[in-house]
Amino acid sequence: MRFERAAVFLFLWAGSGHAQATWVHPGSDGKLVYKTDADGNRVMDFSSAGYGGGGVAIPTVPIKVTVHPSGGDDRAAIQNAIDQVAKAPMVAGFRGAVFLAAGTFHTSGPVDIAASGVVVRGAGAGKNGTIIASTGGSLFHMAGSGSRTLGPAANLADAYVPSGSQSANVENASAFSVGDQILITKTVTAAWVAHVGMDKLYRDDANGVSVHQTWLAPGTKITTDRTIAAIDGKKLTFDAPITDNFDSKYLGSPVGTVSKYAYAGRISQCGIEDLKIVAPADANSFVSVQMDAALDCWARNLVIQDGVGCFHVERYAKRITVDSVVITHTVVSTDVARPADFLCIGTQVLFNKCQSNGTGSWSWTTGSTGTGPMVVLNYRTTQNSGISPHARWTTGILTDGGVMSDAPKGAAGISYRNRGIMGSGHGWTTGWSVAWNVTTPYFLVSNAPGSINWAIGGVGTKTSIDGDPDGIFDHFNSMVTPASLYLAQLQERLGAQAVKNIGYAAALTDISAPRARLDPGPFQASLLGSTLSYTLSHAGSVVIGLYRTNGAALASSRVAANAGENRADLERLAGAHAPGLYFVNVSLEGGSRRFSLLLN
Repeated sequence: MRFERAAVFLFLWAGSGHAQATWVHPGSDGKLVYKTDADGNRVMDFSSAGYGGGGVAIPTVPIKVTVHPSGGDDRAAIQNAIDQVAKAPMVAGFRGAVFLAAGTFHTSGPVDIAASGVVVRGAGAGKNGTIIASTGGSLFHMAGSGSRTLGPAANLADAYVPSGSQSANVENASAFSVGDQILITKTVTAAWVAHVGMDKLYRDDANGVSVHQTWLAPGTKITTDRTIAAIDGKKLTFDAPITDNFDSKYLGSPVGTVSKYAYAGRISQCGIEDLKIVAPADANSFVSVQMDAALDCWARNLVIQDGVGCFHVERYAKRITVDSVVITHTVVSTDVARPADFLCIGTQVLFNKCQSNGTGSWSWTTGSTGTGPMVVLNYRTTQNSGISPHARWTTGILTDGGVMSDAPKGAAGISYRNRGIMGSGHGWTTGWSVAWNVTTPYFLVSNAPGSINWAIGGVGTKTSIDGDPDGIFDHFNSMVTPASLYLAQLQERLGAQAVKNIGYAAALTDISAPRARLDPGPFQASLLGSTLSYTLSHAGSVVIGLYRTNGAALASSRVAANAGENRADLERLAGAHAPGLYFVNVSLEGGSRRFSLLLN
């Protein structure tokens, strides 16, 4: 067995010995310091992703109607209860919750949540909770109606707007007010398509004739949905950063426009929580939850079994939290066009502690021309793919922490790349996206011309595609501080309570806390190949353990170690375990260190 790559994998914030990344790191005052490139582009602030714009606790909405399983088809009963609550008056932004009592409900078709302030809640996602066994073409459809109505457009006055900017100048700001909902529009040009090399996509058809593939057609509108937070003369400040850059060299002048909009049909303050969905166990399309034309909505504590294309956050969904949603497949998807367990095109979306387990699906992916921030925080999957933006330019993705242990080289766990002629000319899938302290066997992070993708911290093996420039690998194969970029940005912007509001202990992300609590002792350690080297400040009994990435213990060994340098060969500890990603934990009284170990 070959020990190909191993690197420090440390979970402690304080005293962890984490390195400081070049592009983002805590300064001497504890505040995050950002590097910019020559044009002012930077790693953006992702902290506005999520319900309420980030850091807002999801409320518990009072129950208005209770539904019990009947033993027959319960679709109409559930829909009628939702419609009944939808007619109730708003109280503090909510109408009420429909409670689905414990037991198994059967549904033969979709259930619509189409009015603001309505929540569907079960009695839990465990075996004694609420189960919805559905045979219809899809289940929950949480969406408003109609479309956005645009006001007059104001031209952007800047010749270049960097990615990560939270403000821009317009030629005339007189039509705008603080609180306006706006669309910032970038219009695709032939010059920009050529700049990123997407004018040269050709593939042979069934007759061997070379046919041009369209990535993004000139004239395509890429829109960023924001709210005006401040106005100073002609300068507009937004509630969240711009994810893409705007360059007059390729877009012409003006580089873009800003328009007020109204969206009367969009719903808000809706949720689905605390239940299990059992979808058909086959390869047919079945979306268990779809969210669109929705603002400040959520799904939490859901288990989804089977189905195909299980969870969609569509283009007109904004400020959405998807929390602790676990997708598990009992059958392998054999569809040639692999479905996606999680798909996101919306903006300011947080996927927190979600999982995708099974074989044959894309684990988490995107559609065309999405604009973030999209944050995938502490995500886990056993699919043979991880975070894989799919087609035609979505910007502003953060994969923060998480373990994608089963992704092979052919489908990297982090895949920020050019898919070229695949599909119908998917081309460059993403720009201005970050992988932060991720653990997965393989990283494929490339840069489209004129943009950057980053792998900052993290453990794995870097891969490349011939002809595509590598992205930026910053302190790769070490864990960097802060342990979570999203949580650190959130705490810096809104304070420690915002971090607690979304279920994390603020101390884990307190960048003002001392960072050397355990150093220089009780020990320092490193791992090279199969040899573990550790230096103790005093003699002690050391426990060395091997674990799966899900935390399951496989083997451990207790040894008496001396003060000073000690060495241990991990060959016997690893034994005949299958190739894959594992953790090695070394501990003695007063501290511990954890490493990742890739066995080939």
